[in-house]
Amino acid sequence: MKTTLKTIAAALIMVTSLSSFASTKANPLKDVESNMVIGTYLEAVTVGSIDLNKFLFADDFEYRNVNNNDRAGKKEYIKFLKANKNRQYNCKSNYEILSQDGKVCMAKATMVFDNFTRVDYITLNQGKDGWKVSKVETTYP
Repeated sequence: MKTTLKTIAAALIMVTSLSSFASTKANPLKDVESNMVIGTYLEAVTVGSIDLNKFLFADDFEYRNVNNNDRAGKKEYIKFLKANKNRQYNCKSNYEILSQDGKVCMAKATMVFDNFTRVDYITLNQGKDGWKVSKVETTYP
């Protein structure tokens, strides 16, 4: 009986110690500059690259389309991006950092299509997990 209890105890200790060494996927965006995060956001929107979406957006992320007042949170916006996975838009895109002060960055991303232009105003916040997109406001000037 003592041997059985020792074996069970040893097995439990081994299982818990092995599970403590299991690593979660490391955040590849953790130690990059804000411009790299903005570029990653543009890739997600314009060419459907969704591999880094779970690292890209803050938990309190908000999306707003100024023209029609649509709003979405992180879950809804990531679902939208997943639905457009690998869909490449025929547009020219660029961005500029409007302001970066401490742990907050504001950027403007412009996507020029044949018949219209889309402008995203992007707010990033820097935390313990690096820069994250916390807010996007889209307009079609």
